[in-house]
Amino acid sequence: MQKRKLGKDGPAIAAIGLGCMGMAGWYGVRDDRSSIATLDRALELGVEMFDTADVYGGGENEEFVGRWLKGKRNRVFLASKCGNTWGGQGFAGVNGSPDYILKACDASLRRLGIEVIDLYYLHRVDTKVPIEDSIGAFVKLREAGKIRFIGLSEAAAPTIARAAKAAPIAALQSELSLWTRDNEAHQLPKTKELGIAFVAYSPVGRGMLTGTVKSVKDLPASDRRLVHPRFKDGNFEKNQELVQRITKMAAAKGVTAAQLAIAWVFHQSDNIIPIPGTQRPKYLEDNCAAIDIKLTREELATLSEIMPPGAAAGDRYPAQMMGNVNR
Repeated sequence: MQKRKLGKDGPAIAAIGLGCMGMAGWYGVRDDRSSIATLDRALELGVEMFDTADVYGGGENEEFVGRWLKGKRNRVFLASKCGNTWGGQGFAGVNGSPDYILKACDASLRRLGIEVIDLYYLHRVDTKVPIEDSIGAFVKLREAGKIRFIGLSEAAAPTIARAAKAAPIAALQSELSLWTRDNEAHQLPKTKELGIAFVAYSPVGRGMLTGTVKSVKDLPASDRRLVHPRFKDGNFEKNQELVQRITKMAAAKGVTAAQLAIAWVFHQSDNIIPIPGTQRPKYLEDNCAAIDIKLTREELATLSEIMPPGAAAGDRYPAQMMGNVNR
């Protein structure tokens, strides 16, 4: 397994991680047995970073990962997040206040059944709270031995710069894929400049870039993607046309569409660590193999021609959630 460094002061870890959000059943039917097999297989393949958050399933995902983690803690680089709050029926808002961060970390540690979180992110920036105050709480957690490294998620470049002055930031986690390229122009260069790892979530576009979602009707009624604008009628069909071109190119190269999409993300910068999520061992194996796929300049140019920045139809989140993205 290739390695990539987590920030200036962090360890070199496996160059691809595993996003665990989908194991909460947000993208279809929850399948704990298959998810556990996927987690086990990830360890066998050399994956180290496993990514969860307190908001995934309203805490259930942390509990699930925590149960699996028993007896394996020294083999896992565990990442979790706080700041996106849960109101029982769904997302309730953003809270970056120091008091909330300290309490949220303690709650996550209890659910996970561990003493320290390796990488702890501020899931969303609270614009009502100075970022320096939020980061100050993370520093307290690190000094108390409750977390090892500090991360940000979906933070704008100026916010990243301010945060980095307050404390060493190991990683920025943001969405990056062929159909979400808005982070290329600002966040990605800022992380390179400051020596921060860019942890890319949803590198296969919430499953769309795999080419396996042929119709919105393929998604169960409980699937959260149905509220996302890119999966709405009209937008879905336009995006499907782009995906079909990606799928055709992948077939000609002898790889899957998902592998091509992940390889594209991996090629964008040497500080990127993609964390595709899945509940299936087979898809995990394919995803991990993607970082060894070599893309030529011509292939990269063709992919950019197919999906240039802004090509995807619809915003990547519903309006309320999009409003919580620090831009």
